[in-house]
This record gives sequence, structure tokens and C-alpha cells, in this order.
Amino acid sequence: MGAKSRNSAVNVLCEKLKKLPMKVKIFLGVLLAVIALLVLKSTIRRRFYFFLASQVIHSVGLIALTYKLFALKTCSGLSLITQELTALFLTARLLSRKFSVHKVQSVIDLVSLSSTLVIIWMIRFKLKSSYIKELDNMKLYFVVVPSAILATLIHPYINGWRITGFFMAFSIYLEAVSVIPQLRFMQNAKMIETFTGYYVFALGVSRFMALAHWIVQICDTRGAFLFLAGSGYFWFLAAFVAEIVQSFILADFCYYYTKSFIQGQLLKKMPI
Repeated sequence: MGAKSRNSAVNVLCEKLKKLPMKVKIFLGVLLAVIALLVLKSTIRRRFYFFLASQVIHSVGLIALTYKLFALKTCSGLSLITQELTALFLTARLLSRKFSVHKVQSVIDLVSLSSTLVIIWMIRFKLKSSYIKELDNMKLYFVVVPSAILATLIHPYINGWRITGFFMAFSIYLEAVSVIPQLRFMQNAKMIETFTGYYVFALGVSRFMALAHWIVQICDTRGAFLFLAGSGYFWFLAAFVAEIVQSFILADFCYYYTKSFIQGQLLKKMPI
């Protein structure tokens, strides 16, 4: 009885939120994000932990996908192109660190890359009968080529190695747009498969943690963090814009998916 009352109250709250004007929804969303940032800033002292948390959450999302493929024997709802882009930007990120696997971040990236390669192998060979290629119709080069061009033009100089800086910038730019094929796949299918929804939601939380790092650093340095002039560090501004782009891409999905999850219903129509 108590559970039903609580569910009823949650549904009433969700319905009230749904009826609010868009400006009010945006304000509430921004307010919630600001509160979350303040909490993170006051509780996390080392800024390194923001990126670490972002990578761990992303890795957990990939592990959930791997579990789905092995347990349910289906890859329905998954975009192969997004997984290939993920493998590409993870490889570029590892190359930018010169395979320094003693670092925690590199170890996490290796785990994520291994999970992604397993997912790609499962989709291409073991579960290809459940892969709907017609819905995954975005061309790989549409996002890879612009990311490579931008990385060539704007990248950091790391210990005098231009190629290392290129790989770092390329990984950031490509990661920012890597989720677009997955969202387009779900838009074409007009539904979200449960485990795929978990994965994309994990991506949203992951990007929020990464964006929190930038915002906290910008606030602490009063904006100077974005404009470390000389030696190619103007790329910080470009990297920050890339983080914002991906965060906005995922924010709309996370809002509707959270509302649907609270109501205990499947999201039947994508809001994009």
C-alpha cells in the first residue's frame, strides 16, 4: 500500500513537472546542475578525481553492454558505429599517453577499450542476426574526418611532440560526437532498449563529471584556465566547447529517460 502511494506521488510530481513551461524546466535543470557542481566542488579536493570518475562511469556502462550481449544473446538497440568510434577515440587517447599503463586512467581506458572491442566482435560476428544495420545509417567518416581536421588545426604541444598532441585533441573531439550515431539509431527505432538506455545514461553522467572538472577549474582560475596562451594551449577552449557539445547532446536524453525510469515505463519516442 505504501509503495503504491509513493509511486502515485512520484507520478503526480512527474505530471506537474511535465506541464511546466520549458523555461521553468530549463531553470530547474540548471539549478540542479549548479547544486551538484557545488557539492562536488566542496567534497572533491583533487580535480583529477573528476576525470577519473568520468572514465570509471563510462567503463561501467560498457561492462553493462557486454553483460547484455552475453546474457541476452542480442545486440538489438545498439549502434555498431558508436562502438567503433568509441574504440577509435580510446585508442587515440592511449596513444597520447604513450601506453603509460602504470597510470590509473590508462588502465581504465585499456579495460574500456577491451570491452568495446568485445562488443564490436559480438555485434559483427556472434549476434549479427539481431543487428539492424538499416537503422544504424550514419557514415563513420562524417564524424572522423572533421574531428581529425580540427585536431590538426587545434591541439596542444606535449613535450614538443606534435603527434602526441594531435592524438589527445582527436580523442577529445571524437568522443564529443561519438554518441550521435547511437542517438540517431534510437531515433530511427523510436524506442530505447533497456540496457542501451542504461549505457547512454551512464555516458550522460560520465560527461557531466568531465564537464564539472572544466567548470570548477574555470571558476578557480577566474577564466584564465581557458586561455593559457602560447605553445598551442589555446586548444583548452576548443576542448571545453567539445565537452559542452556532448553534454548538451546527452542532457535531453537523460532528462526524458530519467522521467520514464521513475514512472516505470519504457520510453517509446525519442525527444530528438
